[in-house]
Amino acid sequence: MSTDLVKLRRALLSVSDKTGLVELGRALAGHGVELVSTGGTARTLREAGLAVTDVSELTGFPEMMDGRVKTLHPAVHGGLLALRDNPEHVAAMEAHGIRPIDLLVVNLYPFEETVARGGDWADCIENIDIGGPAMIRAGAKNHAHVTVIVDPEDYDTLLGELARHDGATCGAFRRRMAMEAFARTAAYDAAVSGWMAAEIGAETPRRRAAAGTLRQKLRYGENPHQRAAFYVDGSEAPGVATARQLQGKELSYNNINDTDAAFSLVAEFAPEEGPACVIVKHANPCGVARGESLREAWQKAYDCDRVSAFGGIVAFNRPLDGETAEEIAAIFTEVVIAPEISQGAREVFARKKNVRLLETGGLPDPLAPGLAWRQVTGGWLVQDRDNGRVREGDLKVVTDRVPTDDELRDMLFAWKVAKHVKSNAIVYARGLATVGIGAGQMSRVDSTRIAARKAQDMAEALGLAEPPTVGSVVASDAFFPFPDGLLAAAEAGATAVIQPGGSIRDDEVIRAANEAGLAMVFTGMRHFRH
Repeated sequence: MSTDLVKLRRALLSVSDKTGLVELGRALAGHGVELVSTGGTARTLREAGLAVTDVSELTGFPEMMDGRVKTLHPAVHGGLLALRDNPEHVAAMEAHGIRPIDLLVVNLYPFEETVARGGDWADCIENIDIGGPAMIRAGAKNHAHVTVIVDPEDYDTLLGELARHDGATCGAFRRRMAMEAFARTAAYDAAVSGWMAAEIGAETPRRRAAAGTLRQKLRYGENPHQRAAFYVDGSEAPGVATARQLQGKELSYNNINDTDAAFSLVAEFAPEEGPACVIVKHANPCGVARGESLREAWQKAYDCDRVSAFGGIVAFNRPLDGETAEEIAAIFTEVVIAPEISQGAREVFARKKNVRLLETGGLPDPLAPGLAWRQVTGGWLVQDRDNGRVREGDLKVVTDRVPTDDELRDMLFAWKVAKHVKSNAIVYARGLATVGIGAGQMSRVDSTRIAARKAQDMAEALGLAEPPTVGSVVASDAFFPFPDGLLAAAEAGATAVIQPGGSIRDDEVIRAANEAGLAMVFTGMRHFRH
């Protein structure tokens, strides 16, 4: 038998979330544990017929100031922090009538939920828990003697531990629960500080904190030798983190990353503007299209690069129907994600057991503010999410030839896609569909030529008379530093260009566009994506 067992004789329970509380209280009482509690928690236990001692009986003070002050007292913190094997601590407890607390069960005021539902400043402030974190940290620090539980999902784990050890907990269990406890208070404080920074407009606070809750332990990371897990931040935004998986194998690290990329891009196309489809491979789109139907959007996206689409991620901006599902099921696909999946589509994919099918219930807001984090050796880079958007009125025509309405429509479409392509990014589009995508090259000219070559390959595969880049528009995520990239696009048959502008050689590039008969517009906005 372990020598570090601690028999539970007295427990303090103070919870905001009452899930499983009564069942836990009954089980503890069955082990002979005395129950001490506060406010609503004590009332819930008492209504269930359990004997409960109010914390005010320990402290000699009533709960006051709307419950802000109830557990901040030596009778509570002394009972949590006292070292039971330290004679001086024991003597102090006896001298001041402090009894030990062996088990602390606390979950905190719902601050994160209050923020998520749009609570105002006063409401959010009032939902910042003070006594709860103080008790959690005290008990967790003294885990040699005290067991701390902060999540209802750990109630059954606790009861299993008590059953194994005849009403006691072992040191390993208490250490693990202490780790969970400190992680919870750290996440809570991160949520409070992050919200407050946003509310007061602190763009670069001295310290930044972020936290997540484990959603899934992954088999491995990008490669089999890398350990990995999926943590979520509690956001309610529709996406891979909140999606319901209807079928298929467990999502992998790369699946999650690629699916997020696909769904973030398809969300750029509002459902009311028409059906849209995105196909992603290795975090880059290899086909994007809008159509009169989802099936048409899928087919146009697939025809951009059928080779890369094999084993890809497919995302839609509208509910997925069975007819479109039949087309997708004809090739190997890793993940399909959509706001809704019709029964007909589910039946189609049921024949493809390995396809991971995700239903999100909606689309994320591509214009929503937020922060993007990236780790570097020794620190983090933090920036605003790229929620920039260019509209027709933002465009500046810089060439002699003004783009036609069709060119303008395709340029705005291609620009949305280029925002989600790894730099250097080049996107050819025609008829609201990508026809060539060049991504992640060190040279913009190389991206331009690779995209054109892939379009040529697809033309040959589909038996087209000419490459689909002929008569297309081209989007560049950043300016053309020299005319060579623009001229390569013209050689591929592009007739119009959308780019940020801002190069010291803009005049030279504009002159080259005029000589080639191209229409060109500047956006004044760049979309690097590294």
